[in-house]
Amino acid sequence: MSIAPETAMESVDAQAAARRDLPPSMVERMTLILDVFQGRDSRHTLEDVARITNLPRSTAHRILDQLVRLDWLAHTSFGYSLGRRSLSLGGGAGDHSELRAAAAPYLHDMLLRTGAVVHLGVLVGHQVHYLDKMGGRFAAIAPSRVGGWAPAHCTGLGKAMLAWIEPEEVDLLLADHMSRRTPKTIAELGELHLELGRIRARHGLALEVGESFDNIACAAAAIRGPRGPVGAVSVVGEVSMPLERVAPLVVDAARRISLDLFGDVVSGPNRNRIVSAH
Repeated sequence: MSIAPETAMESVDAQAAARRDLPPSMVERMTLILDVFQGRDSRHTLEDVARITNLPRSTAHRILDQLVRLDWLAHTSFGYSLGRRSLSLGGGAGDHSELRAAAAPYLHDMLLRTGAVVHLGVLVGHQVHYLDKMGGRFAAIAPSRVGGWAPAHCTGLGKAMLAWIEPEEVDLLLADHMSRRTPKTIAELGELHLELGRIRARHGLALEVGESFDNIACAAAAIRGPRGPVGAVSVVGEVSMPLERVAPLVVDAARRISLDLFGDVVSGPNRNRIVSAH
């Protein structure tokens, strides 16, 4: 079957016009795609990005892959979202001012009542991003800082949030990132899922003793909203710290922050309503 010369010419002209409509540089195309994501909770599929930017699907897919590799975006089966680099701009706070304001009085109260280090963090891909840190005498040797990062699979904050994410998404987030940091680190997905089940059975309490650093223990709990965990709080001290004494404070603080932000509507696997550890 032959194609009429005039039809072929029209096709070539259409392709040329489409190329002329594309932003001329890769930087402009990447910026066009990043502008689609308007906040930390913004999530889009490849088809969404291609439609919103008016870029060819193949072009959008190629650039999205590059942005994911460079940590500007994160990707799971649920779509694309802002990645570590994007969320760390602007002093590392990202778009978390409401969360930080809601958590601040509870962090301060836990600090006064325990004398240990208290943290507020969020989950970004396979890592925890620290939003706030208040410290007692242990602060100087606690290897964390505001704006810093830590692996989710071996930290109390990370496990507390992972417990309220669908198991399939946990697999996608962590499959290639479960390195062993100490002999106690959970480095297998199957074992991690058992641990996340135990956390849910303890009403969201996550415990970590020597999994990230040999000399550190931690109790943490997630701050949960309608679409899953939005952050977590923790108390951190030496491995000799009696976690059973600080655990109720942590779970209660996370519960109260969640209630202040969202009322009593929460989401996640098993979708239990927020309850106190008492």
